[in-house]
Amino acid sequence: MGLMDFIKGELLEIIEWTDDSRDTICWRFPDEDKAIKRGAQLIVRESQMVQFVYLGEFADTFEPGKHDLYTDNIPILTRLKSWKYGFDSPFKADVYYINTRLFTGMKWGTANPIMMRDQDFGIIRARAYGIYDFKVVDPKRFLKEVAGSDHNFRVDEFADTMRSRIISVFTEALASSNVPVLDVATRYSELGDALLPLINPAMVSKYGVEIASFIVENISVPKEVEDAIDKRSSMAAVGNLNDYVKYQMAEGLGHPSGGGPGGMASELAIGMAMAQEMIKGQGGILGGRQATPTAAAPGQATPPAVAALPELMNPEQVAEALGVSEADVMAILESGELKSKKIGKSYRVLKSSLDTFLAE
Repeated sequence: MGLMDFIKGELLEIIEWTDDSRDTICWRFPDEDKAIKRGAQLIVRESQMVQFVYLGEFADTFEPGKHDLYTDNIPILTRLKSWKYGFDSPFKADVYYINTRLFTGMKWGTANPIMMRDQDFGIIRARAYGIYDFKVVDPKRFLKEVAGSDHNFRVDEFADTMRSRIISVFTEALASSNVPVLDVATRYSELGDALLPLINPAMVSKYGVEIASFIVENISVPKEVEDAIDKRSSMAAVGNLNDYVKYQMAEGLGHPSGGGPGGMASELAIGMAMAQEMIKGQGGILGGRQATPTAAAPGQATPPAVAALPELMNPEQVAEALGVSEADVMAILESGELKSKKIGKSYRVLKSSLDTFLAE
């Protein structure tokens, strides 16, 4: 081997990356301690960028194309190496190829619940997960903050390195978006699109990475918050609570076997509603005769039956309205007498009781 062949074997004349690997983000050209000769060809294919690093400092960046390495197209390297009149001798530098294609289907998720302030529930803990797509847009920033000097930086390493950083940026973006937890489940796609303008400035400026799409697949809250959401949904479904109670009473009256305090209370409430209709004001009609209000005895209060009765009454209020003891009312309820008589006989029982009370 001649001297020229030996020198030629020690110099790099063509620099390129032909690997079609789909999971490599950054790859350092293996110079094998060889120097780059003047006029060497640098080939950068589509979806690639090349970053020169000289003695730990970033030099020139090359986009797709074929580049002949002369002084005029490596101005930063020329300045760093202090070539006053251009370079004629070989030089050494690290050459990093960065894959700029879109990497898709990257998974993200919160390892631990994140704290967020919600306008409905206050401060709550939430977990979230989903997928995102990304690409490298700033090779210098990416090499400095993410890949470092790794000679073959892959997607799985990126996922491990960036998971906590993605979550940090996502948490800040979600907090600033002020989207209520109750609205998140119905707005996953909208939420992802809304978060992109908040996430990308931080991702590009900090890591040289742009998120092309960010998809929130699920946000879950603790069971206590889920129960509160279920209760709120139930209340919304019920609507007017007063109408709901009346409906339940009517349902209870339609089932003769329906027992328990709820059934007895509903029957008593319906009966008292009848009584209220019978004694509207002081001129109510009882059993076909005019009920003349009895004057109160000296030292006694006006009988409470002449006042309008509420639609729903507890045993104490019934006892007061009928002028009997609460124990008597409970005895009637517990005996099942009122329950078995249903509406018609409840009317007669209450009518008789009221007649007796007003006649005194």
